[in-house]
Amino acid sequence: MIDLYTFFRSGTSHRLRIALALKGLDANHIPVDLRTEEHSKAAFMSIQPQGLVPALRVDEHVLIQSPAIIEWLEEAYPSRPFLPKDLLARQYVRSIAAIVGCDIHPVNNRRVLEHLRGHFKADEDQILEWCAKWIVSGFDALEKILNAEKNRGLYCYGNEPTLADIYLIPQVESARRFKIDMNRWPLIQAIDKQCMTLSAFINAAPSKQKDAS
Repeated sequence: MIDLYTFFRSGTSHRLRIALALKGLDANHIPVDLRTEEHSKAAFMSIQPQGLVPALRVDEHVLIQSPAIIEWLEEAYPSRPFLPKDLLARQYVRSIAAIVGCDIHPVNNRRVLEHLRGHFKADEDQILEWCAKWIVSGFDALEKILNAEKNRGLYCYGNEPTLADIYLIPQVESARRFKIDMNRWPLIQAIDKQCMTLSAFINAAPSKQKDAS
């Protein structure tokens, strides 16, 4: 029995939904509404003491932090690998995931933006400018890295989705939500288009979730 505590618009929840689907795992989705502060209430804090989504309950165990959960999925269900066999290729795939997971997403997630709104009185134009700064600089670098990779295929690496795509596609979704013109990055756009031919990516999209509104 697998329960996924998720919020439809959360990028980290989005990446974990993709990872679960690629591994062929069904999870019972339990929405946690960040808009109503459900994540900071006692019921959810007893599950995830940070009050962050996603969390994954596997039998009596609760797994937290999407990078650690995805690593666990890779080790527990190795038959559909997220990483290539070659060690340098694995480093390349991990580096793309890290650019998104460490350098772009954390400064644009909801709790950071709410702090900018609440404590620094940032208006929505300033919020969009803030988000654009980090997404554009990150995507500019990613486009160059993808362009230089001789083993880039239909996806970030090769012709099967990897950890890199699992991280990249939710960030593309966020970029569009923050009104960023994706035409600046044709390779990223092409990878996004290819991923969105796969049910694992289609069904994980925010708009497809039962709590989407």
